[in-house]
Amino acid sequence: MRRKALKNQTFERMSDPCISAIIPNFNHSKFLPRSVGSFLDQPLLPAEIIVVDDASTDNSLEVLNALAAQHPIVRVLRNERNMGVNASMNRAMEQARGDYVLFTAADDEIRPGVFQHATRMFQAYPQAGLCSGICEWRCTRTGQSWYNGGRMPKQACYLTPSEMVALSKQGRLAINNQNTVYKKSALMEAGGWIPELHWFSDWFADCAVGFRYGMCHVPEVLSNFYLHPGSYYNAKANAHEERRVVMNQILDFLESDRFADIRPFGLYGRVRLAHAALSGREPEASAIPDGGIHLGDGPKIGRDCRQALLSWLAGKILSKNFLRARLIVAFACSSGGGMDEKPV
Repeated sequence: MRRKALKNQTFERMSDPCISAIIPNFNHSKFLPRSVGSFLDQPLLPAEIIVVDDASTDNSLEVLNALAAQHPIVRVLRNERNMGVNASMNRAMEQARGDYVLFTAADDEIRPGVFQHATRMFQAYPQAGLCSGICEWRCTRTGQSWYNGGRMPKQACYLTPSEMVALSKQGRLAINNQNTVYKKSALMEAGGWIPELHWFSDWFADCAVGFRYGMCHVPEVLSNFYLHPGSYYNAKANAHEERRVVMNQILDFLESDRFADIRPFGLYGRVRLAHAALSGREPEASAIPDGGIHLGDGPKIGRDCRQALLSWLAGKILSKNFLRARLIVAFACSSGGGMDEKPV
């Protein structure tokens, strides 16, 4: 289906809060018109659309320069050398003019209304650290699609850190980075996208920001997330040792004074559980919260069933179904969940 023309449309500019949209790109030239176009096809535009190209070797720059020439709201940054997606997003955030920032991958897209909803929610709840909605996940290999976030509250609302934890324990908490607008100061306080955390930098930032400032939730589908073999999401899907090292790094962060304030929300214990599963050992009893933990569609396991939890979680992590394993690990770290049982 062809995207409708944008040239003659009239848009309303955002005044307060000021949101900068950021798109990291590496060799995704074929997706750029769709991704950037989804930001332009909004009833309320962001203050700017920054596309940071991470030294692509395809014709991404040619595509981006053409888009920027047609739409002055588009800014193009180019890394002289490949820096990686996290460092690229941090560079763009440092140069962003907005007080709020949104990050969407070059192979994903947002739906109309993202900036309207975020503006309304942040105006009503200025204390919030982020605002997120529901996301439709689409698997390009199988053609299947489903919603992430459908088990979140049915009304637009502000969630305190304690309310986020309560949803997490029920397997209902979901923060979809493709449509999440962050308060820039809160995200930078959390270290931005920490390069050492690689694939887990997004949900660690979500936890650090959300458990400090709370979050706004919008019960509408605001983005499309495409799962395909070449996506960053699936990078090194079978690199279990590297993932164990990254989780060890997360534990080091959580043990530091810098993140001591978010430890009481259960993140530390859940990371220790996932780390233990990846390490092939039984987690310490102190890692399992009193009252147990509910992992998505899995069993609720208490302190008296530590080995059952380890076996079940490790099986998910080490299975060939990496998508499901990643979701389980994400929830075990208090950041993912809320996946709808029914497909779209």
